[in-house]
Amino acid sequence: MTYQRSSTGNALRILCWIFLGLLPVLTRAEVLLLPQQVIQETSDAVKQALKEYDYKLDIPKATRIVKEILEPHVDADRAAMLILGKHWRTATPQQRERFKDEFRTLLIRTYATAFNEYKDWNIRYLPLQAPAAEKKVMVRTEILQPGAKPVAVDYRMIEEKGTWKVYDVLIEGISLVQNYRTTFSEDIARTGSLDSVINELAKRNAEGSKASNNGASLAPAT
Repeated sequence: MTYQRSSTGNALRILCWIFLGLLPVLTRAEVLLLPQQVIQETSDAVKQALKEYDYKLDIPKATRIVKEILEPHVDADRAAMLILGKHWRTATPQQRERFKDEFRTLLIRTYATAFNEYKDWNIRYLPLQAPAAEKKVMVRTEILQPGAKPVAVDYRMIEEKGTWKVYDVLIEGISLVQNYRTTFSEDIARTGSLDSVINELAKRNAEGSKASNNGASLAPAT
């Protein structure tokens, strides 16, 4: 089973570098609005945590840091609902919860792989164009690397109970949610069962967790 196409994997690695704080967040002095501040402050928190130990030698601990710091700022439940699409409407409550749990684990594992993939890139925030009272916004950024064309990375964010969370990321206009939606829809059509897809995802997550606990390099499901 394939959970990520190559474009999704590359895009996720870019996203991970940003969220994990392995990149300088600003290219110049800027005044950031609240949704942008969420990304910056999350990055700062992870960077501070990483100073305390050699995370490359302790992947399980790196994964815990990812979960503790990043998870509150990612609306994985909304992302899971959008990814399943029509299958969400017909899924049982138990299937929905299992898929959300396993997809959240997949995201956390993917984020954790970025600890070993540091790249010397910078982030430039573009003006946030949204009314002050808007509950959904698109935070637009560009990833800058010497000698390379800027990469557009845009975050779809939603405010709920005073907290801004990311529920989708677009890399050069390509949505990670839509990419996963296509992949999982194809897998469900192929197997004829949402349960089969969830079971396979759970199996891959368990294998990844076991490998990381044994000191092996942690890699996202492929």
